Amino acid sequence: MTGKTRKRLVLWDIDRTLIESRGVGRMVYERVFPEVVGKPLREMPLVHGRTELDIMYEALRSHDVEPTEHLFRRLSAALAEGFRAVADELAERGRVLPGVRNALAGLAAEPTMHQGVLTGNTAEVARIKLEAFGLDRHLDLSTSAFGDDHRERPELVTIARERAARRFRTPIPVEHVVLIGDTPADVHAALSTGARVIAVATGVYSVDELLAAGASSVLETLTPSRFRRALESVFSE
Repeated sequence: MTGKTRKRLVLWDIDRTLIESRGVGRMVYERVFPEVVGKPLREMPLVHGRTELDIMYEALRSHDVEPTEHLFRRLSAALAEGFRAVADELAERGRVLPGVRNALAGLAAEPTMHQGVLTGNTAEVARIKLEAFGLDRHLDLSTSAFGDDHRERPELVTIARERAARRFRTPIPVEHVVLIGDTPADVHAALSTGARVIAVATGVYSVDELLAAGASSVLETLTPSRFRRALESVFSE
């Protein structure tokens, strides 16, 4: 794949970009944390835009527990099991955000666009969430990056590019990668690595806050026509 036929890698955030879980994530965390750590979860760290490894690190530290690889692995496994147990409830309580299904289906029909995710969720929790809402069929998790791959979100851009390069047997230039997310952390991950970014104000951050973070393209929702124009614009920069 060279020249005009080279793949564009579109990497979606999950929570508050593709879906809303409406409290299910916190519920699972409150259930599994004491099982693994032996202490009740007194306070949930801020989660917006952070990787699961970073959230775990702060949660353990704030409960006077030394973060270790062993505890990270146990918490990751417990979270996956916890989400599997409530997958039906997640589908009932949560929702797919407006415009998402059309956006995913539209890009899936374009041979030059390849979709994955770049998310703070662990790989297994990401899979469970996407399958619960039937979004997994449009997203290639083998060319994605997750919150248990690295603690720092910008590093996930490199990881996803490397996985995509192995998948397609050709390098993926960073300027052919676009992140779509709802937090300043998504914007920073893109800008600090040279990737493109489309921010969506579908989470807790406003259009103005996402613009202030450095995003040149911010959408209030994933309206199909506006999303298409934004995608064309960022790839022409």
